[in-house]
Amino acid sequence: MKLAFVLVEPKVPENVGAAARALCTMGFSELWLVNSDLHTRPEAHWLAHGSDHILDNARIFPDLAAVRNSADLLMGTSAKPRHNRQDWHEPAALRTVISNKGDTAATAALVFGREDRGLANEELALCDLLTGFPMAVTYPSLNLAQAVMLYAWELSGLQKTSEQSETAASTSGLAALRSRLEGLLPELDAPADEKLSQWVFEKLPLLSDRDIGFVHTLCGNIERKL
Repeated sequence: MKLAFVLVEPKVPENVGAAARALCTMGFSELWLVNSDLHTRPEAHWLAHGSDHILDNARIFPDLAAVRNSADLLMGTSAKPRHNRQDWHEPAALRTVISNKGDTAATAALVFGREDRGLANEELALCDLLTGFPMAVTYPSLNLAQAVMLYAWELSGLQKTSEQSETAASTSGLAALRSRLEGLLPELDAPADEKLSQWVFEKLPLLSDRDIGFVHTLCGNIERKL
């Protein structure tokens, strides 16, 4: 699985450079930026220290919705549970979530918000799950580059890519299952329940590759009945 680190509209070029250095030291190379060109600034390269290739090869997206279309698993960082969701996980839990996906997810993306205000509610709503570091004090948040470093350390060693996994993920993986359920759930002859639908999509990212395959089979059986 390929793991990308996404910075949404960063404000400080030095933070972008320090983030690139953090990724390089932990064996990652995918830096994605949303609506930003700060990776081209001299200040970013000053702090990259041998990680200039990560800045030079950064992918640029116009908004987080475009990132959503490029990732099978989208994980948003938040200082606390938000958006009426219960799926807030500490970083150590992400290792299990990601490693259990097997070939059902080719690309996972970890999203970091703006230094001054983080991710907006509508951006958090695009994410499959939310994650954050528990704080020992009530200080509101970590520095952006510090947060990237901590997550990169926690998740180091998980990045694997292969043509086989990408093909499997595109046809029977997590993203395909999400799309399938979005179309199938409204067709079921059951009372509309927004909380139930929210529960389904909050639990979906936590499924293992075996469970994802089982739910695909179940969906297929239901579709044939319909």
